[in-house]
Amino acid sequence: MTASDHEGRLGEEFFTPGTSSFTEFLAAHRPDLPAPRALPDDVRGVRAPHGTTVLALTYRDGVLVAGDRRATMGHLIAQRDLEKVLPADDHTAIAIAGSVGIALDMVRLYQVELAHFEKIEGIPMTLAAKATRLATMIRQNLAQAMQGLAVVPLLAGYDSAGPGGGRGRIFSFDAAGGRYEKDGYHAEGSGSPYARGALKKLYRPEMTREEAALAALEALYDAADDDSATGGPDLARRIFPVVSVITEDGYERLAEAETRRLSVAVVERRQSRPDGPNAPV
Repeated sequence: MTASDHEGRLGEEFFTPGTSSFTEFLAAHRPDLPAPRALPDDVRGVRAPHGTTVLALTYRDGVLVAGDRRATMGHLIAQRDLEKVLPADDHTAIAIAGSVGIALDMVRLYQVELAHFEKIEGIPMTLAAKATRLATMIRQNLAQAMQGLAVVPLLAGYDSAGPGGGRGRIFSFDAAGGRYEKDGYHAEGSGSPYARGALKKLYRPEMTREEAALAALEALYDAADDDSATGGPDLARRIFPVVSVITEDGYERLAEAETRRLSVAVVERRQSRPDGPNAPV
């Protein structure tokens, strides 16, 4: 401990000019804290819970983000009620797919990073800058990703200052930190090919919030139908997907009662049409 610790005053590092990045501040002044690094050879191939399918789609008022609740560990179900959609700040959400433990740590650090930037600079990051910052954090995990502990999140937010006026935007990433903006909709995780296939036929840019939520739930149902690692609505345990929206007013998670109602409606419609609704013509 330094003298300033005993006297209740901040140390010199807090008054040293630097960047507005909280992670860079930690790396410079607390190198003893955990940092991304390669795993030892004797723990390579470790089995850890993995999150599966998440998706996002823009709609009339903003952008919607949804995710199933299952985490798997090999062929086992590690958790049935994992929450994969989390707020990053007031107008941004992050959905996680990949190694759960690393992903949740990354989300917590990312939340602090955005809050720290806003306090230091006096203004929030732009949505494009948020996506770039998250890409950098993913790239720092590359050594672990090469050993099977990859994190592939999905970032969505409402961009009030973007080109063309206020609108929802979606960004995807690869394990090496590549950043890609997606138009309309996107999905990540093991069930993503089936979810994207469903959204391809159901998506319309001017959908209402309820229409967008139903399209997302139909896509997750299709993913669970063809991918064993994706969990569908569990009516017996009352476990339903997490659905959140981001609009000009900010981040909002749909109430459990609303998500349950929409999920039950999807399940009931599948009783007569197991393959799902037809695409609108």
